[in-house]
Amino acid sequence: MTTATILVKGMTCSGCVNSVTKALNAVEGVEKVDVSLEKNHATVTYDEANVTEEKLKEVIEDAGYDVV
Repeated sequence: MTTATILVKGMTCSGCVNSVTKALNAVEGVEKVDVSLEKNHATVTYDEANVTEEKLKEVIEDAGYDVV
């Protein structure tokens, strides 16, 4: 398992946090997701054999948020 912290821009409320969390949890290989509105980041633990950090970033962008 690998853990990545991804900076996310555009989150303004708990609904945004829920959207990012839900999108990431839907990805095969994602083990754990912790999204922080205060810190503007998502910490994701995932199986690198099934998904890449680049794919996680794409998922966040597809949910309507910007990745730094």
